[in-house]
Amino acid sequence: MMQLSDFRNFALWISFLTGFTMASYSEDQCSWRGSGLSQAVKNVEQVWLRCVEGSVEWLYPAGALRLTLSPRLPWSAMGPGDSSRSPVSACIKPDQHWGGAQLYVERDGVLELLVGDETSEPSGPAHVRCFSAMPGERPALFLQATPHQDISRRIAAFRYELRGDWTAQPSVNTDPIGSEGACRPCNNTEILMAVCTSDFVVRGNIRSVDTDSNLKAAVIKVSATRVYRQKFVLFPESGRLTRLGEIRTPLQCGVRPGAGSFLFTGRVHFGEAWLGCAPRYKDFLKVYEQAKQSLTIPCTLVND
Repeated sequence: MMQLSDFRNFALWISFLTGFTMASYSEDQCSWRGSGLSQAVKNVEQVWLRCVEGSVEWLYPAGALRLTLSPRLPWSAMGPGDSSRSPVSACIKPDQHWGGAQLYVERDGVLELLVGDETSEPSGPAHVRCFSAMPGERPALFLQATPHQDISRRIAAFRYELRGDWTAQPSVNTDPIGSEGACRPCNNTEILMAVCTSDFVVRGNIRSVDTDSNLKAAVIKVSATRVYRQKFVLFPESGRLTRLGEIRTPLQCGVRPGAGSFLFTGRVHFGEAWLGCAPRYKDFLKVYEQAKQSLTIPCTLVND
């Protein structure tokens, strides 16, 4: 039989656990973390996420969450192009150990499944899922806990990104970077714009090309001789004259190692570099100088 002192200790422990797992936003409201232990089973908690990228972590899922993606930045800040009319891609990358809930995208009151529970899907690497939203829309996600007798060790966690420069179909699909357009060579105008708008601009050589079977991507091993810009530390300093890094591109593009120096540009997608335009450096210099002389250059790049 439980003694009074034992009951008080148990009550204090439950109070501590519940308080420790109370829902909370990050300071910039880009991310949210909460627990089903502090939520009524039949309740739907409203969560607003105010950034173009962030994360959600739901411990011991119970009940449901409705997550509204409502970034403070205008749609035009999410990528190049005419963002006033072009759709924006919203991409979700679930944690590899996802479990205890299902994630849906809400469209006109209809729910479309994005991520199922671990019990209904084979285990393995998390796959990115994307959907499109028109500028001005506030995409909503519905995260619903699935019934389990034992909710321990179940965490529904994912990262999200909103970008205006990828192509996603109106309904759910896989990673938009894997679309056919990713393999098309860039024209001169696209090369110049890529230098101005890409997350990374790097001059370097191809060391080798490997395969990432999980992402169905080619992994280009690059020795960078000049880093003009990088959104994150993709090419860290190694104490040598060159920096080493990796750039991914869809496997169907058939990238092979090639001699010579290239100018690599592209986007950062969930912390990984994905290839955009990659002309040979000598070809880029020719296009760059011609645009500079004709005063049609969209931005300047500090040359060697």
